[in-house]
Amino acid sequence: MSPETSSLQNLIDDALAETPPGHCVWVALSGGLDSSLLLTLAVEACRRHPRPLRAVHVHHGLQAAADDFEQHCRALCAALAVPLHVERVSVDTATGEGLEGAARRARQQAFARRLAAGDTLWLAQHRDDQAETFLLAALRGAGVRGLAAMPGSQARAGLQHQRPLLGTSRAALEAEAARRGIDWVEDPTNQDTRQDRNFLRHRIVPLLRERWPAAGRSLARSAAWAGEAETLLGELAAEDLTRLGGCAERLRLADLWQLSASRRRLLIRHCLALQALPLPPAGRLESLLEQLEARQDAGVCVQWPGAEARVWRGSLYLLAPRPALPSGWRAAWQGQSPLVTPLGEFGMMLAHCSGEAVELVLTPRAGGERLRLARRGQRDLKRLLQEWDIPPWERRRCWVVWCAERVVAVGHPDGWLALAEGWRAP
Repeated sequence: MSPETSSLQNLIDDALAETPPGHCVWVALSGGLDSSLLLTLAVEACRRHPRPLRAVHVHHGLQAAADDFEQHCRALCAALAVPLHVERVSVDTATGEGLEGAARRARQQAFARRLAAGDTLWLAQHRDDQAETFLLAALRGAGVRGLAAMPGSQARAGLQHQRPLLGTSRAALEAEAARRGIDWVEDPTNQDTRQDRNFLRHRIVPLLRERWPAAGRSLARSAAWAGEAETLLGELAAEDLTRLGGCAERLRLADLWQLSASRRRLLIRHCLALQALPLPPAGRLESLLEQLEARQDAGVCVQWPGAEARVWRGSLYLLAPRPALPSGWRAAWQGQSPLVTPLGEFGMMLAHCSGEAVELVLTPRAGGERLRLARRGQRDLKRLLQEWDIPPWERRRCWVVWCAERVVAVGHPDGWLALAEGWRAP
């Protein structure tokens, strides 16, 4: 056994030890060199240390060779006696993330659908991938989080992601695959130097290695140092959040302004990460902070793909986008079936206390509605929403239930807000 082979086996065994007994290890199998070798090594490790093992292949359908990738994966899994699950996805390129980012998001969604809680997903990125990711982040002007590139292990969307090969070079993987006689498929788009990563891989990194032969190892080491710094910054942000009340969705501006500008930026990014929301571009974050300083209790709203920040009543809210009810929406309802709205279906019901059948109509708020409450009499809905501390963007998501031209209930995707006198929720 060669030293390289022994080292790879140790890496795989160490990764396997982090998977709790009884839970499944999944290999993200693209069909390329890295993932084909990783699956082969995983099979051997799971024989030495029994664990359930499966492979998942994401079929993007972005190129003519996609079917060839799938067929290779099926053949490899059949030869290794590993169950394979193929996830077909549609890549939405209209999100502003670019093709690579949109494809990455589609893959993550596919993994989340297929894997069970507690399972571990193995990804086949290696040291050269890490060096390229570090360079790309540096060229984009990324901060510490971006320069940390890819962690060897991380929890994401309830799943544990591991990269057992992250400390191994592409050359070492090629040598091991050749020694074992492993076949793989080459993605033809990997030669397209119009893509930034490919340009670095084929044009820039070879020049760096001519001058500095250990460039790949050194860049990956710098990414590791950035990762350690990112961990420490995360601990600092967690301490700040605890001191400010512990609510990642809502930060009091008075507390936020007690921090330095750097810690404010750090805390906002930390709160977004805790909610699994995308981080804002640097310019958008600076715009938010400038608006907060100029208009601390105004209707500030700063948006970016997948998230938004709003200010209301002296607090900063960090949220996923909240769709509102269409202004012209109207629906008939009998009150005894799930409530269907453009914001989704909700299992709420409504009935008159007399038990008589009723015909109800649902509409969005239009303004001027009044509701008769038990022991409080007639109340203006606008004032009630203010009294209940419902933020303005959530008020646009409320529906009003009418019976014979009278408002009898006010609902929201989270549940009923109020029922008129004489009505009940069965």
